[in-house]
Amino acid sequence: MDQTDYVGAGDAARAAQELLSRRALRRLTERAIEALLFLSALSSVGITVGIVGILLYESFTFFEHVSIVEFLTDTQWTVLFANPHYGIMPLVTGTAVTSAVALLVAIPLGTIIAIYLSEYANRRLREIIKPLLELLSAVPTVVFGYFALLFVTPLLQKVLPNLSGFNMLSAGIVIGIMIVPYVSSLSEDAMKAVPVHIREGSYAMGATRLQTALRVIVPSAFSGIGFSRAVGETMVVAIAAGQQPNLTLNPTEPAATITAYIVQVSLGDLPHGSIAYQSIFAAGLTLMFMTLAFNIAGYLLRKRYREIY
Repeated sequence: MDQTDYVGAGDAARAAQELLSRRALRRLTERAIEALLFLSALSSVGITVGIVGILLYESFTFFEHVSIVEFLTDTQWTVLFANPHYGIMPLVTGTAVTSAVALLVAIPLGTIIAIYLSEYANRRLREIIKPLLELLSAVPTVVFGYFALLFVTPLLQKVLPNLSGFNMLSAGIVIGIMIVPYVSSLSEDAMKAVPVHIREGSYAMGATRLQTALRVIVPSAFSGIGFSRAVGETMVVAIAAGQQPNLTLNPTEPAATITAYIVQVSLGDLPHGSIAYQSIFAAGLTLMFMTLAFNIAGYLLRKRYREIY
């Protein structure tokens, strides 16, 4: 074997070594990225567990002084009064009524916008309308609150002269308007994800574009349509609906929601560890269970739709 053969063998060995080094580096990089992504996912789970743990711990201390039966059955919530009552139901009904009004506004309007963007608008128009809708979600919620108080409420009072200056109706309507971008964006993305062959099958059966959208696309995309943004809204209700807990299902009356109460108490000077302070966590725990119940109900509803369609 001459010197040229030795040089060629050496170059081949170095090339093989460099290739192995690159592969080892790539594997190490992929494992590092995989570990980073895993830690990111684990951190979100850890934060959720931490929040739930804090709520449970502080609520347990609260329920050492307040009976759960009283908490769930008393019709008054006057934690900050001299003679306190700890019935959460006025806050629950306020939250439920404002959320229901908001969803009655946001779901039809957001779904109609999503149908238009998904099935009728061309790509250029869609790229113009979607950012404009998303600008609406960038408006601070306190602005929406004063919009409800100073514009929507006087407008409603022309139709309903006996409407109170603070009421759940105007707050719910404005919350519905506020979450339209959220509902329409999620719904449009879900509708665009429906396979093309489903649309083509509907057209092949003689259905019009509107019939296809309403009877085929919307049921097929139902699992991705967003419904539950309204439950945790705070500032709009705190400003426009009043902050007086009121056990009523009448949206024309003033009331307080769980989040509005949390804001009201958090801005005060309550001593840490007092029952009134710990009531914030009991209210937050109630809101968490309400949200969980809504999510489970939404899952069951989506499952039923998938079975039907």
